[in-house]
Amino acid sequence: MRSLTLTKRGDGVAVLLFDTPKRPVNVLSGEMLEEAGPLMEEIQEDDAIVACVLASAKADSFIAGADLDQVVGMTAAQAEAISRGAHEWLDRVEGSRKPFVAAIHGAALGGGLEVALACHYRIATDHPKTILALPEVMLGVLPAAGGTQRLVRLIGLQRALPMLLTGKRVRAAQAFRHGLVDALTSSGGLVETAAKAALGLAKGTLKASRDKQPLSERPLSLPPVRAYALGKARDEVMKKTRGLYPAPLEILACVEKGLADGMEAGQEEEAVRFGKLVGSEGSKNLIRLFEAMTALKKTPKGDEPGTVRRLGVLGAGLMGEGIAAVSLSLGSVVLKDVSEEGLSRAAKGLRRGLDRRVRSGGLTRLERDRQWYGLRPTTRPEDLAGCDLVIEAVFEDLALKRKVLAEVETVLAPGAVFASNTSALPIAQIAAKAKHPERVVGMHYFSPVPKMPLLEVVVAEKTAPWAVATARAFGVAQGKTVIVVKDGPGFYTTRILGPFINEAVVLLDEGAAIPALDAALLDFGFPVGPVALLDEVGIDVAAHVSKDLGKAFAARGAAPSGTFAKLFDAGYRGRKNGKGFYLYPKDKPSGGTKEVNPEVYAFFGGAGRKSMPAVDLVDRLALLMVNEAVWCLSEGIIDSPRDGDAGAILGLGFPPFRGGPFRHVDAVGAAEIVERMEELAERHGKRFLPAPRLVEMARAGKTFYGS
Repeated sequence: MRSLTLTKRGDGVAVLLFDTPKRPVNVLSGEMLEEAGPLMEEIQEDDAIVACVLASAKADSFIAGADLDQVVGMTAAQAEAISRGAHEWLDRVEGSRKPFVAAIHGAALGGGLEVALACHYRIATDHPKTILALPEVMLGVLPAAGGTQRLVRLIGLQRALPMLLTGKRVRAAQAFRHGLVDALTSSGGLVETAAKAALGLAKGTLKASRDKQPLSERPLSLPPVRAYALGKARDEVMKKTRGLYPAPLEILACVEKGLADGMEAGQEEEAVRFGKLVGSEGSKNLIRLFEAMTALKKTPKGDEPGTVRRLGVLGAGLMGEGIAAVSLSLGSVVLKDVSEEGLSRAAKGLRRGLDRRVRSGGLTRLERDRQWYGLRPTTRPEDLAGCDLVIEAVFEDLALKRKVLAEVETVLAPGAVFASNTSALPIAQIAAKAKHPERVVGMHYFSPVPKMPLLEVVVAEKTAPWAVATARAFGVAQGKTVIVVKDGPGFYTTRILGPFINEAVVLLDEGAAIPALDAALLDFGFPVGPVALLDEVGIDVAAHVSKDLGKAFAARGAAPSGTFAKLFDAGYRGRKNGKGFYLYPKDKPSGGTKEVNPEVYAFFGGAGRKSMPAVDLVDRLALLMVNEAVWCLSEGIIDSPRDGDAGAILGLGFPPFRGGPFRHVDAVGAAEIVERMEELAERHGKRFLPAPRLVEMARAGKTFYGS
């Protein structure tokens, strides 16, 4: 089956239709490049063709990017060759005497946007599903089909760099304002509208936006402006990535080369640097993470999930409001709380969120109103009758969670599911007195719910498979990457985080400096240092989790630091009450460098701090997390290394370019990990003893993912 089909219309316009076989979206591949060559010849040589429209046969996608299955398996040389082949094809499109028009509806991502950029005219639908972006940087690579060159020339450095360096997505209206697309239209009759534009270009009655201002008159043509903008961008990249993610710097090098020495030189730079990145382990890990996320959003074979038309959310705090926010598009939402004031605050927050999406173009006014009128705030338990799924998001207290479960069970239908949003309390304990424990499941969301991509579905011994399937499917519908984990203290993510944060406090007890400890883990690749994370999570929450997990794993030497209790008793809660390891002055913005709260050192033996090797700080925290992940796999808490890696990265910020705890073991080698942990165990206690499975792998020379 072919990916490209050429149809010739009677008015002289040819339509080149993208339709990748057996895929829900179009992807660029080596096979597609081979098909494109002969079709380009036909378009150029057939005198009956005066112009060409590029369009998609898929319902809601133009082209979603490159075939990542092919990219992850490429060598550097193969990646370079693919890049040069894409350059050759799109240079022919751009240099054609016959105009090419891109008809864009849905996602034009990565190579898809690069195809559109090579066209002489771009027309896009104003539908919320139409999004344009170059997200390659998030996969550890760079746009390799001319994107680093054409985007800057079309919309300028100021607008192009955020798209190139962060993968920023642009909706159709904004793309039109910036000159990224030339015209907007409705989704109906897109190809017909594009064909009229193509004929206008061919006849000279229509002019493309790129031709309206000569390149010499654009700001990027001034070398001092270019140098300043690129220098500032490079400084910002280093500040955010600490040099751990090479793709942004490689992108800047391609942009700089092209602006200084011309398009051809820039494309050659693009091909070479693309090959270099594709061949790196960091890039392959980022692509593997994307593939894992995609796989985890597919419905597995087995029990059919129930349909959730009406959702109940218990608790109108930040978590409850967040759960409601990601659910309004899926059906009606009953938001219950004991406080009218809490309901009012949450409702205002939800309305602001909907209005924000309308302003960004992500939601129509009609859809906003439909979602808004589907929200029912209430203080009455009986209003939950008819809900297919109820998610409680009340305070992390076992007695309270049992109470709300008992209250809700009296009104729920037999086929309804009850889910607890808990980060650590075992689901079996919550459901211990339930009338129907088979329909009780855990749905552990991460804060802030609308932004955090992970959902941990927790299965207790008595939870029915159909309840798990319903919770999982609903989480996927909310846009979450879902891992299904076994019940137990801390489940998976909280369990592997517990030793990490506890060891951070132990190190402070031993004299480590707060800035040095955070900097060491930032340099390893975590997005937030462990001490700053304690402030964000809440010292009260961390103390509670550390205490519970310490009891559960005391036999392995996982005793919690006594300083947690002292901080808690002294009123330290972290950012939430402005009293934590760092200062949070109300008159200063949240950004910038945080200052350590000097008073907190009194709990750790005074302000005098010791200098400790960064490698020791990193290993004592990161290897405890890795080791606990291996324990979880051995005990069946998680089903696979893939799930464990995705959960640690998406839920806890384990460095994505390292691939997660299990990929990290494979990269370093189980034998080296075991040797280092045994050394730490001799110096600091048996909590560092490697998991038996790690020891076995070290002896046998095995890896988690095989060859």
